Amino acid sequence: MKNLTRKEEELMKILWKIKEGFVKDIAEHYSEPKPHYNTISSLVRLLEEKEYVDHKAYGNTHQYFPIISKQEYRKSFIKDVVKDYFDNSYKQTVSLFIEEQNLSKDDLDELFDLINTKKEEL
Repeated sequence: MKNLTRKEEELMKILWKIKEGFVKDIAEHYSEPKPHYNTISSLVRLLEEKEYVDHKAYGNTHQYFPIISKQEYRKSFIKDVVKDYFDNSYKQTVSLFIEEQNLSKDDLDELFDLINTKKEEL
């Protein structure tokens, strides 16, 4: 899966939210200052080239929709982060979140439950 720029990610988040839309529909979901119509159109075409988005043609206009789910992207993104910043160590990654994110007792209990459930499956 090809990496996305921040602007491409921003557009994908909009498409994941609205499910499908024309460029004008996508533009409506940007916060101010909104990018220019042509900028959004160019980003969508780049996302098509990267195989994240496809379209349905209606004459000269296109309705765009994501072909990569948010969950698929999230998994790939996290794998890259763990590889690039944590030496492929999920333990280091989780440790950072525990130490830096000030998780609540409930959050930690949920994590322990998830870990214990996974251990039982092995």
